[in-house]
Amino acid sequence: MGRGRQKAKATKQAREIKYYTPDTDLTALERELAKTRGDRESSSRPARPEPEERSSGFDPYEDKYGR
Repeated sequence: MGRGRQKAKATKQAREIKYYTPDTDLTALERELAKTRGDRESSSRPARPEPEERSSGFDPYEDKYGR
């Protein structure tokens, strides 16, 4: 196979992958999201401690520029 044909085939395959949209089962996704939300709500500890509870020092999640 020549380089031109090889490149055309690769381009065609890349387009197929890029624009491929599989059928999504939205009801299954909704059930999964509802299940994970329920797990988070039942948790008794907060996801991130309040500022007074945090230890002093560097916080990697804090905004560097104080915006």
